[in-house]
Amino acid sequence: MHSLPNALRAWNTNEFQAVLKQEIEQMEAARLPLQQGLSSSSYVTDRPFQAMIISVREESNLIRAKAGIFYTGVIAGCSCADDPTPIDEQTEYCVLQFDIDRATAEATVTLLAE
Repeated sequence: MHSLPNALRAWNTNEFQAVLKQEIEQMEAARLPLQQGLSSSSYVTDRPFQAMIISVREESNLIRAKAGIFYTGVIAGCSCADDPTPIDEQTEYCVLQFDIDRATAEATVTLLAE
């Protein structure tokens, strides 16, 4: 589970999307389903990722937000000392859905199919 308390506090304000974006970008990439969203590489790098809020709507007890995530991946090689293949980063993109509980700020994150 993830917690997005600042986004919940900012709900129904003009700052909500900016606060949500910032909180998403502060999450640990390893705790998000980015590995499953890879399309042109095989391993997610540890470089910072960027979020773009696509849509937000309120449902009964939750706030549902969709965010596009831009991140990098690499094609893992043998990593031999004499391997002439340079590590080539690939830009990756996936869409994640954040369901934020309006009572607790706890959020579940789901990878959406494109």
